[in-house]
Amino acid sequence: MSDLDYLKRLHRNPAPLLLELEQHGRADDVPLVDRETGRFLSTLVHAMQANRILEIGTSYGYSTLWMALAMPPAGHIWTIDPDSDRTSIAIEFLRRAGKFDDISVMNQPALEILPTFPVRNLDIVFIDAVDTEYAEYLELVVPLLKRSGLVIVDNLLPATSTEIREFNKIFLNHPQLDATIVPIGNGIGMGSRIE
Repeated sequence: MSDLDYLKRLHRNPAPLLLELEQHGRADDVPLVDRETGRFLSTLVHAMQANRILEIGTSYGYSTLWMALAMPPAGHIWTIDPDSDRTSIAIEFLRRAGKFDDISVMNQPALEILPTFPVRNLDIVFIDAVDTEYAEYLELVVPLLKRSGLVIVDNLLPATSTEIREFNKIFLNHPQLDATIVPIGNGIGMGSRIE
C-alpha cells in the first residue's frame, strides 16, 4: 500500500453532502478539487478562524462547501464564476447545507470584478480558475489580503504549461508573499502576505 493510499484510508469520510457533490461532479464530468485539497482548505479555515474568504472559480461549489462547513458563524465567502449553470449546482448544495446565507455568488469573469472588489483584509483567497489568468489574479488579490492572510492557488503541478511554469516563478518570488508549493492534489501554492 502506498503512503497516499494509507492516508486516504486513514481519514474519515467527508460529510454526506460533500460525498454527494463528488458523485455529481463525476457523473457530469465536471472537474472538482481533489478531496485532499478540500481537507487542506477546511483545516486552514478552521485554524485561522477565517471569516472573510474570496474564491475565484466556483464551479459546482465543492471547495466552497468544504470552506463554508469549516467557517465560523460570522464568516462569509465571496465566490466568482461566470458559469451560472455550474454555480446553480453550487447554490443548491450550499442551501441544503444551510450555508447559502453566508455566501455571495458572482456570475461574472473574475478580471471584471477584482479591480473594484470592495472587501479588504481578507483572511483567505482561493484561486482555482483560468490558469492563463493566474498571474493577473495574483496581482489583484494580494492587496485585498490582510497581513498574514493566505492566497492559495490550485493546479500548479505538474508544471507542463509555459503559463504555469511562469506563474510558479512569479508566485514563489512575489515580494509581498512568503510562498511555497506543496504536492497536495494537483499541486497547491500557498503564500502568506508579509507586507
